[in-house]
Amino acid sequence: MARHKTKTACRMRASYEGAGQGLRAKSWQPGAAGPTQVVTAGLQTLRDRSRAAARDDAYAFSAVDKLVSNEIGTGITPQSRHPDVAVRQEIDELWQQWTEESDADGLSDFYGQQSLISRTVHMAGEVFVRLRPRRLDDGLCVPLQIQLLEPEMVPHSLNRPLPNGNRIRAGIEFNGIGRRVAYWMYPRHPGETGFDFKSNEPVRVPAEQVLQIQDPQRPGQLRGVPTLAPVLLRLKSLDAYDDAVLFRQEVANLFAGFIREPAPEDQMQLDGAEGEEVADDGTPLISLEPGTMQKLLPGEEVEFSDPPDAGNSYGDFMRQQLQAVAAGVGIPYEILTGDLRGVNDRLIRVALNDFRRRLEQRQWTVYIPTCRRIRAAWMDAAVLSGALILSDYAKRRRAYLDTVWVPQGWPYIQPVQDIQAQALEIHEGLASRSGVVLRRGDSAERIDAENAADVARAKKLGLQYGSSPAAPPKSEDPEKELP
Repeated sequence: MARHKTKTACRMRASYEGAGQGLRAKSWQPGAAGPTQVVTAGLQTLRDRSRAAARDDAYAFSAVDKLVSNEIGTGITPQSRHPDVAVRQEIDELWQQWTEESDADGLSDFYGQQSLISRTVHMAGEVFVRLRPRRLDDGLCVPLQIQLLEPEMVPHSLNRPLPNGNRIRAGIEFNGIGRRVAYWMYPRHPGETGFDFKSNEPVRVPAEQVLQIQDPQRPGQLRGVPTLAPVLLRLKSLDAYDDAVLFRQEVANLFAGFIREPAPEDQMQLDGAEGEEVADDGTPLISLEPGTMQKLLPGEEVEFSDPPDAGNSYGDFMRQQLQAVAAGVGIPYEILTGDLRGVNDRLIRVALNDFRRRLEQRQWTVYIPTCRRIRAAWMDAAVLSGALILSDYAKRRRAYLDTVWVPQGWPYIQPVQDIQAQALEIHEGLASRSGVVLRRGDSAERIDAENAADVARAKKLGLQYGSSPAAPPKSEDPEKELP
């Protein structure tokens, strides 16, 4: 028996320290809820607090705004890769026309909707995109629009079995093999009050018409979590602390004074002079103004208030807390706060490279897959409506859907050195010119066409520039250029 206890104790000691049950960890008893249950338990509270923080807290707003502007920028654009140049141009031109009509609400274009998708994902954890086919007589270049819906439109508390054997989990209907077949949506936003709505019961929408966009953290996670979730409580406490320090400094800046005088022998009631402000008990209130020299009566003394200041640790404390906030949302501290003290170009390059790698991961695993599904639905609608005449589309659909999605390129940190490095990559065969241009969010074909047009226009007008591709190279020997 003693030998068995010894072996058990050895196994426990050989386990991970984080699984220990000693004094340091005895109060640490996290739950073991599944990926959906742990999210939905307090999901609405997380959404409400996240939105409130983004509205009222400067650093929460900055975090969301910086993530959106760096993930989406001016938009993630497509470039057709069909082998026929004429077909590529026809597809891309029609897409460009459709992007201006894509918004079912008529407020933005497709790339503005991308920004709103990203913003909603970060503030509310997820967003739903509904594909809305339109009639031919609606006058759209392609009879399709997309509608963005907040996550509350699909109730995460809706869980029940259905008579056909399917089951609704967190507002999403699954069939017997676990495939999503429908989403149950409110006809109107449940948070919109004050309107004369007769009924707002969830209705079934086929999954083919709905795209759910989220960045899941666990396999099997059905609903998304706001990006600000890990730092909401810290931001709230930090905001309260910052307000308290600010108020304390306001009190310190008042520089108030108090006049002490011996009590009068007859305890007579004091009356203020004519036009003088007095307290409720008739005591005169004397104010201090810049440049004022006030004579005091015999026996009177002035005592100035001495409120506490903010202390020398305020700046260091705020910086440390904001560094934790920046780490929690995945943004470099310098970008979150704009504080670039003590940062050189090498350090900021390291921080930006790490930040951009995370953003690229989210671009290619969250947003671009959504864009591909929208592009496929758009292409089908364009062919069926006759906006695109592609006789072999049914047989070669994949070839027509072959598209590369290009996020907006990152700006140069050191323009001269960065361009020289890219030129060296191309010259040494480490990268192609098309690939380098693509990383900048542009198209080599478009640049070539613009260069050709510039050369033709310059020749027609008899112009010649040093940067013109048509300009002859200058000789290294100036005397050889003389007639």
